[in-house]
Formats: sequence, C-alpha cells, structure tokens
Amino acid sequence: MPPNMPPYVRKPKKPMGFLFWTFFFVVIFSLFFVSAPRIRTTLENTGLLDRLSKKNETLPPPGTSPTAPPVQPPISPAAENPASEAPASEKPASEKPASPVDVPPEAPQTPLVTETKPASQPVKPPTTGKSQERAFYFIRVDGDGAILRTPVTRAVAVSASPLVDTLRLLLQGPTPEEQDRGLITLIPSGAKLLSAQVRGSTAYISFSEEFQFNRYGMEGYVGQMRQIIWTVTEFPNIADVQILIEGRIIEYLGEQIKIGSPLGRNSF
Repeated sequence: MPPNMPPYVRKPKKPMGFLFWTFFFVVIFSLFFVSAPRIRTTLENTGLLDRLSKKNETLPPPGTSPTAPPVQPPISPAAENPASEAPASEKPASEKPASPVDVPPEAPQTPLVTETKPASQPVKPPTTGKSQERAFYFIRVDGDGAILRTPVTRAVAVSASPLVDTLRLLLQGPTPEEQDRGLITLIPSGAKLLSAQVRGSTAYISFSEEFQFNRYGMEGYVGQMRQIIWTVTEFPNIADVQILIEGRIIEYLGEQIKIGSPLGRNSF
C-alpha cells in the first residue's frame, strides 16, 4: 500500500508474540488457581511451610545488623548448688559456727596435797573465842650432849582443823620465851606442811622436800621424827603417823631412818 494511503484504509497487524504470552499466563494462572488447595496441603504435610515461616522470623528486618545473643555470666558452683556452704569469711555473722559452749568446771574436790603458807610466816588460825591446851615437843641438849625430847604446853585457839593448826605452830619453832629455856627444833627450817589427814588411827602428814634434808645428820633425823610423832599422837584418836614427802611415801630419811610405814612413839 502506498504510504500516502489514508489511515482508515490500513489494516493494523497484531503481533503473534503478545497473544502467545497472554495465553500462556492465563493457562498458568488457571492451573495454579485450581491446584492451590492441593499445593498448600502438600507444603503443610512436608513441614516446608513452617520452616519457611520460622526462617523469616529469625531474619533481622531490612536495614538492621544482626545482634549476638546476650552473654550470661558464668555460674559459680555455689549458685548451682545453693545448699553448698560459702567460705567462712563470706558467711554472715548469723551463719558462722557458734563458739564452743563453755563447760562449767567441776566442783573442786579436796586435794590430797594442799599448799600452806610458808613456815617463816606466823599463821593465825581462825578463832572462835575459845582455846584449848595443846602439847608441843621440842628438843633440849643437856650438858653431856644428849638430845632430850621436851614437851611444852600452849593455849591454842579452837578451830575446825586442830591437827593442821598444831603442826603449823610446831614448824614455826619455839617461842622466844621457850628459846630462853634452852629449847630448839631439829625440823629443817625450810620444811612446809602440805597436808594432814587422819584415816582410822593413822595420821598421814605430807611435807615439802626440805623435810628430808637435815644438816645435823643421824641425830637430827631422829630428833625431828620424835617432835612430829609425839606432838601428833597427843591427839587421843591418833596412834601412829605416816610421813609423806610431796604426797609420796619414801622409804628412808637420810640413809638409815626408815619411814616407809606408819611410826608410833615406840619407833624412836
């Protein structure tokens, strides 16, 4: 047709490609619409739909950077096990172990050996306002050098321990008036009375170690034993005396004076 032909005379041509693709999309859409319920059922049965939905949930929104999960601090053994004890320094004061309860001491018992005041210090026993005559034995040396046992009488205050009071006064030695009469003591000056007890008719008298050392030798030992035995057996309920040194029985004073058993007036 010549180019100058009027428009109403021209017959427009529709391209075949456009019709083909239109028909193709219509068929595809029809098939998808018809098969949509079956496709959805298949996706649900296989779990693919759930996995796709979870994947979409975990993905960060566009424009944001992924953040790491918060780091939790390590759990200490004490936090894992509340029942376990904390160190003693971290425990509150209320949970610290209580200090051991102080056990009250037992009532004091009467000791076998009781310490007394030194013989060099005058002892004044408690008085009741009454006194009783007591005999004390000291030593006198006559012109021939013989050692004589000599008694003296003193008024001694009445007390609950007359034997102990008498022995303490004996260890103090003769009074100045008695010394003027020539009386002396052969009991060693450092000897101390530790205890005095009566069991049956025997008096158990304990002295300190000084009692077993007499500077006058054999005659001195005999003289001190006579003073003790005769003074103690003045008590009507005492027949003999057992000498103890520091609460122990020893066999001899010096080398020849046997004191391992109770001794009476006839022993010396």
